[in-house]
Formats: sequence, structure tokens, C-alpha cells
Amino acid sequence: MNSPISPLSPKLAATTARFRNRIPTQLRRTVSVYLACVFVLLVILNVDLIPSIPSPSGVIKRNSSKSQKRKSPGSFPKKIWQTWKIDPFSFEERDSSTAKTWTLKNPSFRYELLTDSNDMSYIEQHFGPDGFNRMDIVDLYRSVNATIIKADLLRYLIMYAEGGVYADIDVEALRPVQRFIPERYDESQIDMVLGVEIDQPQFKNHRILGKKSQSFCQWTFMAKPRLPVLLKLVENIQGWLTGVAQKQNVPVGEVTLDFDEVISGTGPSAFTTAILEEMNRGRSGAAPITWDDFHDLDESKVVSGILVLDVEAFAAGQGHSDSGNHNARGALVKHHYHASNWPSRHPRFTHPVHGEVERCNWNPECVKKWDDDVGSFELLPPEEQQRRIDEKKSQSNQPPINPNLDLGLREANLAPAS
Repeated sequence: MNSPISPLSPKLAATTARFRNRIPTQLRRTVSVYLACVFVLLVILNVDLIPSIPSPSGVIKRNSSKSQKRKSPGSFPKKIWQTWKIDPFSFEERDSSTAKTWTLKNPSFRYELLTDSNDMSYIEQHFGPDGFNRMDIVDLYRSVNATIIKADLLRYLIMYAEGGVYADIDVEALRPVQRFIPERYDESQIDMVLGVEIDQPQFKNHRILGKKSQSFCQWTFMAKPRLPVLLKLVENIQGWLTGVAQKQNVPVGEVTLDFDEVISGTGPSAFTTAILEEMNRGRSGAAPITWDDFHDLDESKVVSGILVLDVEAFAAGQGHSDSGNHNARGALVKHHYHASNWPSRHPRFTHPVHGEVERCNWNPECVKKWDDDVGSFELLPPEEQQRRIDEKKSQSNQPPINPNLDLGLREANLAPAS
């Protein structure tokens, strides 16, 4: 027996035939085409509502900067970043005048300043659960108490999160940012712009000066956002600080650091190490990139997407490293150093009789004399060493006969050695 809805049902067949006879043949042929077109149009208009499988390259994995892949934007963000203790409305005239040079030279750029009052909220916003979800970095930043360590971390984290130009609060803009990249380069092929700061490789084995003798400048640099090298640098600092805290058997916020530890742990030396590692990433079989590639750099060069400018660009007028002067056409910024008082809390190595070797400002003859004097001192019997130390202390407690001959005044116009 046939089902009422079976194609073989005589009743259904008759009904279908009557309906088909009422629709013109031409119209029947176009209905299916019309319906197909409507369906395709609806799909196109609502394609953004169709869920897609997330790309692994778009996911930032916790504790794994190596797994990140980033497509570099064509141009650098037009942002200028600075950090300081207080907001711009409370600046001293000196700081205000210096900061204004950045907006005057770059009127189309957005200027932003992070302070001691809002830096933590910035880190939580960008690296917390609603950002990169790196709570380990948020916790690290919150736990650090050393001002200079926080300042170094903050610049790296800002540049990773948003990119643009970073400059210390005591750095004056001499030229517009557009001059940072020479015209012969394609900006879309460059991810980072930095300059040489200290180029004194002849001292690389010196016991005090060695780690500071070859470094890129990090008081001013430019970067596109989300560069893996900057996150890797932060992770390096995280591991280093954790190790120091364990060695000193104290929390990270209570570690004690001297000048050289800051320089090598978070400052220019740490910055330089991370940059050179990035330049050598993926160069298996090729000659490694070393500081020799940037020694006596007369002309800028691009290595692995990083544009390196000569020492005159960001570090002119230092009195060493053939840094030239600020009147040169190639000088882009001027570092005034008036905010660089952190060494008072993290002192340099000071010999009890012969003082700091950094006061030589990388002068080879001066450094050699310091080395010879210290070497001779170490050969003296303990009693004689103590006598000379006591004599030096008594001399230091007396005012100089002629203040104009004081070493500090004679070197007042020289930039710090690092």
C-alpha cells in the first residue's frame, strides 16, 4: 500500500501536476537560480559572523616569547613616550622645556607621559588578563622597588605594547623623528631604530669597564609594537632579578644592586645583549653578528630589520667613542643627564684611595694610570694599605685649596661614562 506522501501516490502526483501547470516554464527555471543568488549574497553580507579557527600566530603564549610571530606594520606609530616621577603640569621649567622640544619638532605625533602614579595601571591594562595575559610580568613590575630598574622595565614594556619613540625625560629633540630613518631605507623593512652609545672595545676585558664598553643607546630608541626582542629582554631581566633575589635570600623588591649590576642587568648592556642575540637568531651557518660590525660605525646599517645609527645620532657630545658634538648635522638628540641621579643609590666601584675609574671618561692614558695605581696598591702590606686609606679619608674631609682645580669641577662638562 502506498504512503500518502510517497512519490507514487496518485493523489500527490495529481496535485503536483496541477500546481506545475499554473507556473510558467520560464519562471520555474529561474526560481532555483534566483534562490541560489540570494543565498550567496546573504553569506557575503554576514561573513564576519561566521566563526573561524584562530591563527596560532595571533596567540601570545604565556612565558614563551619565542613562539610569537608578528607581522610588522608598514610604518612606526606616531607616538612619543616619556616617563617621569610627576605629571607634566608639575614639571620644573628645565624638564618642561626639554619635553616640549619633542612636540615642537613633531607636531603630528601623539605625546604621552607615564608617571609614578599611573605606570602600574598601564602595566595591568596591557599585560593583565585583558591584555597580553602576562600576570608574571605584572607581578614582577609590582614587586620591583628600585627606581632605575622600574624605569628600564617600563620603557621596554611600553615599546613592546604600543611602539613609537621612547626618550628619557632629560633628552632634547634636535631633529624631527622623520630624520631617524635615512631616505635610502624602506621604513616598512625596518622594525627598530637605535644608535651606538659607547664604542670602546679596547676595554672589553677591563675588570670594571668591560661590560660597559660596547653598548647601544637606550635613552632614546624607536620601535614598532610587539617586537619579540623586547619581550625577550623583559624575560631576561625577570630571570636575572629572580636569580639575584635567590642569591641574596631576599624578595625581588629588596635586592641590593650596585652600578655595574644595574647596567648589565637591565640597562644598556642588557639591552645590547638582547639586540645582538636577536640579530643572530636564524643565522645558522652564517658568520655571527658581533660588536665588531658596529665598531667605528661611520654610516648607518640595517641588520635583521634593526637600523643602527652611528654614535653621533643619539649620543653626541660624550667626550669619547668619537661621538662628535651636538652641532653636527647627524646629531638627532641631546642628552642633558640632569635626571640621571640614580647612581647615587647604586654606587659605582670606588677604590678607597684611587677613586672611580669612570672619571677617566674612557681616556686610555687615564685608565692605564688608574690600573697601575690600583695594582701597586694591592701589592702593599695591609698596614700600608690602611695607612693610605686613612690618609685619603682625612684629605677628602678638607676643602680644596682652589675649588677650580677640583676634579669634579674640571669634569663637569663631561658626560657620565655610561
